[in-house]
Amino acid sequence: MEIGTKIRAIRNRKKITIAQMCEETGLSKGFVSNIENNKTSPSINTLQTISNFLEVPMPYLLLEKREHMSVVKKEERTRSTFNSLKVEHLSSKGGLRMRLVEFPPGASMGEQNAHEGEECHLVLEGKLLAEQGEDHMVVEEGDSFSWNASVPHFVKNIGEGKAVVLISVYSDTELTDGI
Repeated sequence: MEIGTKIRAIRNRKKITIAQMCEETGLSKGFVSNIENNKTSPSINTLQTISNFLEVPMPYLLLEKREHMSVVKKEERTRSTFNSLKVEHLSSKGGLRMRLVEFPPGASMGEQNAHEGEECHLVLEGKLLAEQGEDHMVVEEGDSFSWNASVPHFVKNIGEGKAVVLISVYSDTELTDGI
């Protein structure tokens, strides 16, 4: 873990000198230099002092690089098809993934589907029939719905135009469906 490198980057981005940081925190220049060069690890109390001074949450300083924010630019999204659905893979982090799914008129996700996890949907455009078990609901632009994905579920575009749905899925296990 390279906490010191992160501290130096934040300090430099905020245009704070080591001398200013030392004056405000009471830490010596040599100690701060050793921290920033990853030659020593600060105690939790010292790390809290530094994070307060830099105005960043202490847990941020402890994050591994892979745990930092990830960004997928619009032009970098991967796209796929599932049945006749167009799927844009927007983002994923740990067991959470977000997709933008376009349903052409009359299209559905196929047969009823069940898998581990939780799903949340936001209808951005169109009119859909959402089914889970004995529950059936017509949803339109602006409506949202969610369910435990281990119960068989089904979504179909029942409108005359395309339907577009933002779908977020959380699961502890690797999902194998196309959406």
